[in-house]
Amino acid sequence: MNRKWAYAYIITAAVFWGIIGIFITFLYEKGFNPTQVVAIRAISATIFLLTYILFKNRGLLKIKLSDSKYFVGTGIFSFVLFNLCLFYAIQETTIAISAILLYSAPAFVTIISRILFKEALTPKKILALFTTFIGCSFVVGIFTKSAESVSLLGILLGLGAGFFYALYSIFGTYALRKYNTITVTVYTFIFATIAITPFSGLSSARHLFQVGEIWLYILGLGLISTTLAFVFYTKGLGTIESSNASIIATIEPVVAALVSFFIFKETLNFTQYLGMLMVLAAVIIIQDRRNKDMNADHSTNHFENSN
Repeated sequence: MNRKWAYAYIITAAVFWGIIGIFITFLYEKGFNPTQVVAIRAISATIFLLTYILFKNRGLLKIKLSDSKYFVGTGIFSFVLFNLCLFYAIQETTIAISAILLYSAPAFVTIISRILFKEALTPKKILALFTTFIGCSFVVGIFTKSAESVSLLGILLGLGAGFFYALYSIFGTYALRKYNTITVTVYTFIFATIAITPFSGLSSARHLFQVGEIWLYILGLGLISTTLAFVFYTKGLGTIESSNASIIATIEPVVAALVSFFIFKETLNFTQYLGMLMVLAAVIIIQDRRNKDMNADHSTNHFENSN
């Protein structure tokens, strides 16, 4: 795959993730709790992908049982735990503090990728990481608020969200060595659904599904901000470095800030605009072709054979 298309896929995924607030805000208002929303995301995405595969190519469902470890990684250790940590970190601290801790993910990915995949830790990559971190801080408004005491539990939950979020890039990279993008994505959600549903308490919220409008937001949550977002992200991950992909995906908080402005009429201040520019600058830095190394070229050739 052309690297420009890979970057476009990652950016599209980040945009779709960034608009998720539109859907979950409504679901929360109607009475769903965070664990139930995680389950709804996993279940709806599983249904959409299985329907597509059954009509398009059932062969995409074939995997080796021994490879289930990859999908335990992407589905349970990443998707489920990332969402749970994030939602409960918000309850323990604030949205701003949780968001900035979540975007420790690129740092985790870069460090782990350096160890596992021998990806080069170039000066430009370090600069992009630093720029992204500061930019996200400005976007979520953490530097414009008065200092608040944060519990150790809140910090650990926030960092846990960032760590588990990072693991999707790591486990996804291994899985893509053997399987198609769609295969990796569908099994991510199948394993996530199996893990979260028994503990979600959705059965106690059956009455909420009787509201017709809820299904529109479930459609948006499950199809746009979950299924398509993960498909595009995984597709892009098959060509570019996992550390680069995770940095580019930090466009998400910029999109979230724009959604807050245009949909929820929340005014952005100067530092938030500055933060968005910094995140976009980091994307430009990381896209520089000179940032590729020998491992990236090897990965590109290898993954293109399976896509």
